[in-house]
Amino acid sequence: MPHWETHGGSGPHLLLVHGLLSSRAQWSLNIAALQKFCQPVSLELFGHGRSPSPEDPDCYRPSHYLKCFEVIREALGVEQWFVLGYSLGAGLTIRYAVEQPHRVIGHIFTNSTSGLADKQQVADWRNSAAEVAAGIRSGGHAAMERIPVHPKHARKLPQSVVAQLVQDAALHNPEGIASTLEITNPEVSARTLISSNPRPALLIFGTRERRFQAHKAYVEANMPQLTIAELDAGHGMNMEAADAFNKAVQTFVSACLTS
Repeated sequence: MPHWETHGGSGPHLLLVHGLLSSRAQWSLNIAALQKFCQPVSLELFGHGRSPSPEDPDCYRPSHYLKCFEVIREALGVEQWFVLGYSLGAGLTIRYAVEQPHRVIGHIFTNSTSGLADKQQVADWRNSAAEVAAGIRSGGHAAMERIPVHPKHARKLPQSVVAQLVQDAALHNPEGIASTLEITNPEVSARTLISSNPRPALLIFGTRERRFQAHKAYVEANMPQLTIAELDAGHGMNMEAADAFNKAVQTFVSACLTS
C-alpha cells in the first residue's frame, strides 16, 4: 500500500493524489481551507515521499492504484467520497470515478498531460520508457533532479511550499520513480474514458499552461457532467493560486452535496 493519512475536518472525505516528483507537501496551502467543508486524505504515489517502492511492477499499474483507493475508502468506513487528482494523479482519479461511480460523489482534476494523453503521446512514452527508467536507476537522485518537474526547478510556487517539496524529494526512491515513469505514466491516460464519465466532474484549469490548452478543449467537448473553473495560474495552480483553488473545490463539493 502507498502511504496515506487523514487530516481531519468536517464533511465528506476527499482523496488527494499528487503528481510526479511531488508529495503530500504540495497540499500544505490547501489542507486547512479544505478541512472547513471536507476531510482531506492525502496519498503519496509509490516511490514518492513516505511510500514504499514495491519490486512487483504490477503495483505501479493504474489498476492496482484503483484497488488501493478502495482499500483506503473501506478503512475510512465510508460508502462514498470525493477524489481529486493533480497532474499524473488525475489520470488515476478519473479512471477511478469511471470504474467505481457508485463510490464517487464527484471528482476533481487539474491540468494533466499524462492523464489525457492521446495515442501518439502514449506510444512515444512507451517507446522511451525503458531508456528513461534505466537513466533514473543508474543516475539516482542526480538524474531525478534533471527532470523539469523536480521541485528544485520551481520558480512560480511559494518558497514555503518549494522548501517542503524539496525536503520530501530527498525521500523519493529512484527505483520507485523509475517504475512510475516506465509503467504508470505510459498507462495512466484516461482520454478514451472521459466520454463515459458517470459522475459530476470539475476541471480546475490553470490557464497559463499553454501545452494543456488543446487537452482542455478536448475535455470540454467530450466529457459529460463537466464543470470548468479557470484559474490565472500555471500547472501548479493549487499552490500558485491556493485561495482560488480552495474556493473552486468548495463550490463544487457544495453543489454536489445539494443537487
